[in-house]
Amino acid sequence: MSERQPAHALEEVAQKWRALADRRSAHFLELHRSGRWRRYYSEEQFLVRLHEAIRLSERWAEIAPVPPAELVPEHSRSVADMTNRTAA
Repeated sequence: MSERQPAHALEEVAQKWRALADRRSAHFLELHRSGRWRRYYSEEQFLVRLHEAIRLSERWAEIAPVPPAELVPEHSRSVADMTNRTAA
């Protein structure tokens, strides 16, 4: 009999799928920005795939939102790390 996965393991998998969808969307946006899409797709094919990648990225953002700890800007983290340090 199979055991149920812990919630954090399922969350980790969902975050990986979200990251993949985000990378795919970013890739298609980069193809659009650079114009390289013309080498691989017709305009209609490219627009369909671009919209699909964006739609999936948005859907995964709904399914697996970024955990609150990751919402803190990098600058704020470094300032917080500096204030927690003690003199040696």
